[in-house]
Amino acid sequence: MEFDDREASSNVEDRRGIGAVGFGGIGIGGLVILVVGYFLGVDPRQLLDIAQQAAPAQQAAPAHTGPVEDPMGHFVAQALGSTEHVWTDIFSAAGREYRRPHLVLYDGSTPSACGLGRAAMGPFYCPEDERVYLDLSFFRDLETRLQAPGRFPEAYVIAHEIGHHVQKQLGISDRADQLRASGSKAQANQASVRLELQADCFAGVWANHAGQGAHITDQDIEQGLTAAAAIGDDRLQRQSQGYVVPDTFTHGTSEQRVRWFKRGIDSGRVDNCDTFAAGAL
Repeated sequence: MEFDDREASSNVEDRRGIGAVGFGGIGIGGLVILVVGYFLGVDPRQLLDIAQQAAPAQQAAPAHTGPVEDPMGHFVAQALGSTEHVWTDIFSAAGREYRRPHLVLYDGSTPSACGLGRAAMGPFYCPEDERVYLDLSFFRDLETRLQAPGRFPEAYVIAHEIGHHVQKQLGISDRADQLRASGSKAQANQASVRLELQADCFAGVWANHAGQGAHITDQDIEQGLTAAAAIGDDRLQRQSQGYVVPDTFTHGTSEQRVRWFKRGIDSGRVDNCDTFAAGAL
């Protein structure tokens, strides 16, 4: 895929190379929790709550906001810009205003309103400050460890996190939080799965609308579906621990993630992404 350069967003906060936050009060045990959570796809807010109980409050480091010049950072800005244009148009057609989020690039660790973010968590969206946090080392893991190379899988990861921002604006994530708080652990996990699969579907909606402007090819789509399958709970659990525990799923199986991502791509419609009303995922 190749973005039109006009798509590049200025809503990128570049915190790379300005002094990563240290281990603080997390300790080795907390780092293990974060690493395990990264492979199991656990909600970053849950991980941060567990890993940082003894950590002191962190202040956000100063960051460069605006155009990013290096090739990888510029690509991220283009992908973010593409999501801005697509979701602004979709919201406008529905008589709503889309609030454009910021995306934070960082190295190693960085503070967020949800707590201390670390690279081991993978990319995450913090609803408290409406920012996406991304350490670009994840893209290397996506290519090497998860065997899902290509520019489109990288854009899919960003579009998925932006999908969580869309959920925040539509009130969906708040309702999911209520479901998770009021039910059993298994019910909470099921609510998380439906939330994540919907974000996959929203990423597909973006891909459908970005279409020709982002020069998305059939090969790009295949690479994206490969990436969706690579980060399914069942595959990640099998790789990390050798067996699968369905009751602990928080993001959905490889098959489910592919299905809902493809559903968004094929239809391009937000109302086709209602995973919470679906009888079967």
